[in-house]
Amino acid sequence: MKKYCCIIAIIALMTSCKTTKSVVAESGAVSDAASSKIIAGHYDRKFDFSTLYIKANVRYQDPKQTQNVSAEIKIKKDEMILVSIRFLGFTVAKAIITPKEVKYYEKVGSKYFEGDYRTLSQWLGTDLDYTKVQNMLIGKAMDDLTKSKYRSTIENELYKLESTTGSVKKSFYFEGANYLIKKQEIAQPEQQRDLQVNYPAYKEYPEVILPLKVVIDAMQKEKKTNISIDYNTITFNEQLSFPYAVPEGYERIFID
Repeated sequence: MKKYCCIIAIIALMTSCKTTKSVVAESGAVSDAASSKIIAGHYDRKFDFSTLYIKANVRYQDPKQTQNVSAEIKIKKDEMILVSIRFLGFTVAKAIITPKEVKYYEKVGSKYFEGDYRTLSQWLGTDLDYTKVQNMLIGKAMDDLTKSKYRSTIENELYKLESTTGSVKKSFYFEGANYLIKKQEIAQPEQQRDLQVNYPAYKEYPEVILPLKVVIDAMQKEKKTNISIDYNTITFNEQLSFPYAVPEGYERIFID
């Protein structure tokens, strides 16, 4: 249970803007494009918000359990993310992450955790930090694509950028109209680890184009974890609070 709550929290969320627009039209990649053009097109999107509030339905599945819960995700851009997990209307877990640390508690078992990103990185099979988690939630490439070299090809009508250096294989897939990321994959073949994040569709808001759904598949050897996050309600630039306090009497856990 503690891994479930923590992964969900990681993954695995002004004037209020509640008016949604049409699903963003996408197109397939029709001709070769230089990696620099794809990268520039991806970063040409606006990410013009200070806070982001998301209500979502979350489905979590691993070899031992399947859970369906609701989640409230609050993001203060580049500073903190607070996730509240609810079941039947009751808060059953909370997590807060900042660039420096990860904290969460769960009411089942009355446990809490405080630490850095090392354990979370091990669970999902790739090095994580605050920026990567935030980018994963808002449909942005987890890595800074301007800092590495990539080979560009077309695969399944998507532009594919594949890393050309390092032992970790990284691939990023983009549609052809707005260079929205459709899938990002980070694989460590020697460790039999693979992380895939898929974005089936996007919706446009005045502040940003955001995914309607985020699907995360984390594979380590023969164990597979699937997390599906459906965004229901989204608002921007509200005055959000980020309350987090471990209830009295909870036991701190340490994870190897």
